[in-house]
Amino acid sequence: MYHLLDDKLHEECGVFGVRSTGSDVASIVYTGLYALQHRGQESCGIAINDDGVITGHKGLGLVSEVFSKDVLEKLPGGNMAIGHCRYSTTGGLSVENAQPLVIRHIKGTMAIAHNGNLTNAAKLKEELELTGAIFHTTSDTEVIAHTIIRERLASDSIEEAISRAMTKIQGAYSLVIMSPKKLIAVRDPLGFRPLCIGKAGEDYIVASESCALDSVGAAFIRDVKPGEIVIIDEEGMRSIEDNCKPGKKSFCVFEFIYFARPDSVIDGSCVHTARLRAGAFLALEHPVQADVVIGVPDSGIDAALGYSKQSGIPYDVGFIKNKYIGRTFIEPFQPQRESTLRIKLNTISSTVRGKRVILIDDSIVRGTTSKRIVRLLREAGAKEVHMRVSSPPFLYPCFFGTDIRSKEHLIAANHTVEEIAEIIGVDSLGFLGVENVTKLADNPSLEFCTSCFTGRYPIEVPEIMPKEKYEFKIGENLDLSQEPVRMEDK
Repeated sequence: MYHLLDDKLHEECGVFGVRSTGSDVASIVYTGLYALQHRGQESCGIAINDDGVITGHKGLGLVSEVFSKDVLEKLPGGNMAIGHCRYSTTGGLSVENAQPLVIRHIKGTMAIAHNGNLTNAAKLKEELELTGAIFHTTSDTEVIAHTIIRERLASDSIEEAISRAMTKIQGAYSLVIMSPKKLIAVRDPLGFRPLCIGKAGEDYIVASESCALDSVGAAFIRDVKPGEIVIIDEEGMRSIEDNCKPGKKSFCVFEFIYFARPDSVIDGSCVHTARLRAGAFLALEHPVQADVVIGVPDSGIDAALGYSKQSGIPYDVGFIKNKYIGRTFIEPFQPQRESTLRIKLNTISSTVRGKRVILIDDSIVRGTTSKRIVRLLREAGAKEVHMRVSSPPFLYPCFFGTDIRSKEHLIAANHTVEEIAEIIGVDSLGFLGVENVTKLADNPSLEFCTSCFTGRYPIEVPEIMPKEKYEFKIGENLDLSQEPVRMEDK
């Protein structure tokens, strides 16, 4: 498979869970996953708790493909269920890596769904294997599961085991976990990834984004606090805050720039408003004389509206996006690869012909897609193309779930802004400044991770973390001796 927008950042995963007084929990999770489909299109799954017995179904593809009407009708009833839609930041694309993972152990059964990326997963996996653990997947979610189960053997409850496991796992994780009697939501102590709680009647819902709560008719209650363990059982909802440590938090700013849906509210801030603000900051930082502002669908549109409002330059629709092609397209021959963007996007020539165009997009990673988009505008008759990007230049790898693994393919890490402008064929190019990217949220107390722009990591990260960090040929060993990189080292 070849990604249509092959140099765009890929989405995170989406997690969803429900504890209900009814029995049709599968349809609730199905609807919630539909709302979170933008966070991952490679695989999805649902695990259902039917009177203490946890079973489910998962597969490769979109929610609508994996869960046909026949599949949904065959799923058991129950009072709890969790779901997951996945883009693989670690581990390969295979049905074994699809989530939720269901693990049966000596003290019962547990299902787990994970959004994020551990920084010490490879080291933990080696330690677990040396004590007899057997792994069936190549995702770091199974490392979390094994760590929790090890702690469960010496704990009085699943929540105590999770709390103890949190002292060992490091990195980004928002988890939805289901035991035979409890639905549990967990967020890492720095709060890298979003996770929220809602309620519909007597039903409790947990989800990656508030848009999923809206889709099932649930009212937003609150976000899960960084480091918090929220337990939902027959007695209601309670929480453990032993791992809620004081100090700086580190929410991924790219959730606001690109990953999250515009209609979501995360940690008290509206995503749509944040993107409007990004566009306004761009207009102040990088003004230019032009006739029209357009955005690259979908995440560039809100920032384009913000740029237009701040600058006074009219906004118009410059591209029509094909809604029926999906996120991937099989292209066996080079001529087809050259035409993929025309299949996905088509210019409205009357908007750009003979005009000076300001093109707004959320990011430039490798630059290949930006170059093709600019070419489409030139061919449609644009007189000038001035590109503005609603994020700073990507200069460093991300170890917390965003699919940026090395500097090698980051165009900004190897070229100046002027050189990038020449490579992609624009008349001028401007990126949002790091100082302003931290001001996007309505909530002024929200603290962001900007390490992919600055190289200043909030926790220790490995020197090297290959994408498929568990997949090795026989006889090859993973070098775990690399010294960690600390924030102050950058």
